[in-house]
Order: sequence, then structure tokens, then C-alpha cells
Amino acid sequence: MRAVVTGGAGFLGSHLCERLLDDGVEVLALDNFLTGTPANVEHLLGREGFSLLKVDVTEYVHVPGPVDQVLHFASPASPIDYLQLPIETLKVGSIGTLHALGLAKEKGARFLLASTSETYGDPQVHPQPETYWGHVNPVGPRGVYDEAKRYAEALTMAYRRTHDVDTAVLRIFNTHGPRMRPNDGRAIPAFATQALAGQPITVAGDGSQTRSILYVDDLVEGIMRLLRSDLEGPVNLGNPHEVSVLHLAETLKRLAGSDSEIVFVPRPVDDPSVRQPDIGLARRELGWEPAVGFEEGLSRTLAWFASRSGAAPLR
Repeated sequence: MRAVVTGGAGFLGSHLCERLLDDGVEVLALDNFLTGTPANVEHLLGREGFSLLKVDVTEYVHVPGPVDQVLHFASPASPIDYLQLPIETLKVGSIGTLHALGLAKEKGARFLLASTSETYGDPQVHPQPETYWGHVNPVGPRGVYDEAKRYAEALTMAYRRTHDVDTAVLRIFNTHGPRMRPNDGRAIPAFATQALAGQPITVAGDGSQTRSILYVDDLVEGIMRLLRSDLEGPVNLGNPHEVSVLHLAETLKRLAGSDSEIVFVPRPVDDPSVRQPDIGLARRELGWEPAVGFEEGLSRTLAWFASRSGAAPLR
């Protein structure tokens, strides 16, 4: 088996490349390093069957030889990234998806789109099932990411219906783990690095908004099950355990043994009030659900940030 992973040097893409290699799949990772970094896959470069190419999938994608699977994970994915890179985000969701689908069509490969829970926007249905169409502000600052992913889903389904490409769409809920960038603007990297440094922990709004937190190993397991199934999706992959952002901050502070003060800052525009996946479909069809506990996952991520920052061992 041979797989192409776009965004292969990103946080999620790098974990996916590692798992595919462990499962005996040859992997070609494509990345333009806009938000990813070669350092994320440095430990894979010497492994047989792995190669990394600097490629911008919005320009052109050509891969010689057979390809069995195309996993499209290229995209800025944190608020800081897509607010600073709005055009690039829209281009990779549209033109990049077009090129990745074209590769899958050419090779007769199974295509898997990494979509997002952000397609649900600030949801009016809770928890969110795959049948919910979402509540997205297309002209707000977050629309560049939300609508790029919604368009990517529509394009994927068009290729399935028109060109008979074997496609699957997954919607990823908040995921964390090693190789996240400390300054990527998401809650867990921010809270973890602030707690470890003894800095104020900045919680948006009053912290009552909720998130459902998934550890990266669980996500990768779900992705592999979806990839090897015949499901077309969309399929939610996330943790149905819902927590408030304030509780998340308090938990990371406690796990870090930190004396940091929790302070409240303005909420970003269109910040979702709730986020919780209905994972009934993944449970029924893939036999999947999260296996790593909430605090266990956070402890692993915190330990990784501590190892990179030179912070004292966790207490």
C-alpha cells in the first residue's frame, strides 16, 4: 500500500504518517511548511518507505507511480493561522482539495478529507450529529476556515457522485497532543505553556463555552478505521465528554502544579458557545470511541510541552 498525505508535516499529518508507516504503508508526505515543519517528521526521515516533499497543493500535485490512498490534511487549522492567512486557507480548502481529489481520481485511490467540527459553526443543535447542517457566519473572520472546509466537503461529494471517486469525509473535533505549536492560538497549547511558565492563564469570555477534547492517538485510530472502511461520511471523530473552557484551564493548571492566575480576556468573534460530537455513527460503523481519558491525555500533552520548554518536571 502507498499513501499520499497532504499537510504531512503538520501536527495531525505527522502522527498520521507515523501510524501509516507502523502499519506497513509506504508514505509520501507533501507540505509547503506554511504552518507545518520538517521537525515534526524528522524522526521518520530515515525510515524505509517514508519520503517528504515540499509541495504547495494549491499549485499542482503530481505523484509518479501507484497511489492507493490520498489523505488531504493540508490547511491552516488554528484561529491565529487562518486569521493571518485567510487567502491561503481558502485556497487550500478549494484549489488544494481540487488537486488532491484529482490525484485520487487519476490513481483510483481512496480519498479521505480532513474536515472539521467548525462546519457546524456556533451550533443551534447540541450535541452535533452529522445530519446537522450548521450555523456558520460566511462573512465573519472565522468564515475563511469554516467555509473552506464546507466547500471542500461539497467538492469531495461532487467527485464521488460525478467521477465515482472512493471518498470519505471526517469531521475532526478539538484534538491535542505532542507536536502542537505552543503559540498556535488554541486553548490547550496556550493554557499549557502559560501554566508551565507561571504566566497568567488567559480564558476567553467567562469560560462557560464548552469544548470536547480528544487525544491525538484516539483520533488517528478513528482515521485509520474510516480509511479502511467503505463509509463515505461525513463521520464525526471527537470526544463526547464535554467540558467548559474554564474547567479545561483549571485542570491544566492543577496538572502542571502551577501557581498561575486565571484571567479573563475578550472572546473572539463568532467563538462557538458549545461543541460536542454525536459519535453514534463512528461507534456503530467503525466500532470506535475514545480510549484515552481526559486527564490522562492532558497530562501527556502537558509533559510534551514541558519537555520542549525546559520547565521543571510535572508535579
